[in-house]
Amino acid sequence: MTSMFAIRRPVAEDVAAMARLQVRSWQETYRGTVPDSVLDDPEFVSRRERMWTSLITDPRYSTSTIAVAERHGEMIGLASSGPSMGEHTEPALQLYTLYVRSTDHGSGAGAALLEAVLDEHPAQLWVADPNPRAQAFYRKHGFNFDGIAQVDDGIRELRMVRSAAS
Repeated sequence: MTSMFAIRRPVAEDVAAMARLQVRSWQETYRGTVPDSVLDDPEFVSRRERMWTSLITDPRYSTSTIAVAERHGEMIGLASSGPSMGEHTEPALQLYTLYVRSTDHGSGAGAALLEAVLDEHPAQLWVADPNPRAQAFYRKHGFNFDGIAQVDDGIRELRMVRSAAS
């Protein structure tokens, strides 16, 4: 496998591929943690398509940053960030999503996507627990657990914070 890929901003025509990539990533990562009825719901992809369409085209989300990674015209990863949400608003920037096809783990696409949507800014994120691979990836990129946990959509999540890019 070649590690050459391009990072770019998505356009509306990318929505279907983004939705399929996100759902596939959830199915690969969360099977056994998230109920199969959620992961295999026939409407899962179409709901993600509607979400990504809104995030890309609706001016209300203009403060969000979205990037996709592709190789030879095929999407291999995506990431998004924006203003911190919920009761924990510091740091003010939050990584919302970062998904890379499992066959492209270790290719550098995840790190490039992280850089594309966060740059060197302090940021926070919520990572599923357990998800040791993702947790190790974020630690490698300067994020540390701050002791705050939550349950969102039935998934236990831990907050990680980066005060500055490492």
